[in-house]
Amino acid sequence: MTLAPKSIADLLDHGFDTVIDVRSPAEFAEDHIPGAINLPVLDNEERARVGTMYKQESPFKARKLGAALVFQNAARHVAGPLAQHEGAWRPLVYCWRGGQRSGTFAWMLKEIGWRSELVQGGYRTFRRLVKNYLYDESLPHRLVQLGGYTGTAKTALLPLLAARGVQVLDLEGLARHRGSLLGEMPGGQPAQKGFETALAQALLALDPARPVVVEAESSKIGEINLPPALWDAMKVAPWVEVAAPLEARSRYLSEAYADILADSEALAGKLGPLRYHRGHELVDAWCDLSRAGEVLRLCQSLAEDHYDPAYRKAMKTIDPTVVERFETSGLDEAALDRLADRIAERVSGLHVTEI
Repeated sequence: MTLAPKSIADLLDHGFDTVIDVRSPAEFAEDHIPGAINLPVLDNEERARVGTMYKQESPFKARKLGAALVFQNAARHVAGPLAQHEGAWRPLVYCWRGGQRSGTFAWMLKEIGWRSELVQGGYRTFRRLVKNYLYDESLPHRLVQLGGYTGTAKTALLPLLAARGVQVLDLEGLARHRGSLLGEMPGGQPAQKGFETALAQALLALDPARPVVVEAESSKIGEINLPPALWDAMKVAPWVEVAAPLEARSRYLSEAYADILADSEALAGKLGPLRYHRGHELVDAWCDLSRAGEVLRLCQSLAEDHYDPAYRKAMKTIDPTVVERFETSGLDEAALDRLADRIAERVSGLHVTEI
């Protein structure tokens, strides 16, 4: 038998004990069904070798080599990571298109006595369902954007709001990027497909009958593009906006971006593209402040002379409906707690029919 899901929710609610992705590690790293483990029956090099033989020599020779490698690798998986499973274990197996790799492995598991099944169409089916959900359908959720000048601790507010029972969607966390010129994070960003899988999973866990707070973003976070269904929902979402003094924002930025600001040479490289927009004189002044260790002055100038003008320009373009503006004199832990209380109360009072 095969699992033939009609929606991404159907596939994620599969009910099997283990999901096994038998594709190569490179395929798995780009994207996979959430919760799947990778037990490749062909590794990256073997897959490339079989593919080259198929094209350049003979399909028969390639299939013969592929079969030998698949059975060798499958035997290692059975004797290794799968050895502890009892007879009632139910694995769900898939490869790229539900073909030879997953079929062979599932057959072997079934012959042993385990109740293995296949995903009909393999990863391609999963990817099609994710794409339908994020590109071809409208989201059932009603979003509330959390806006404010750079440095108003919007990202830090999201977990505080979640702790107060507010539904939140942390896009920067999913994209592994802080959403600005200096936003790179250790480890880099996921592949676009991997981001979309994580996004779909996060959205499906949210209740459409309650508002969802999402930090105001552009349509691109680092190198990740926000898919149409999400971006369309964000464009019509009302805003709650945070406002804080420049001094408090500068201090917050100096702490939030401490890793980036600590490396003057790397920072100079990141600031280079702004020469076209802000001029050589200002960018040179930023680099001088960085080399002198004047972190607070640097953050104040970055906010005042770059981020704030960009935010004001964007606000004129999108002209959002701001349902409430929350002023705070500080952005320390106690101030953020008080701010989260106020925002949570306001958002919780919104009904999705009003959004």
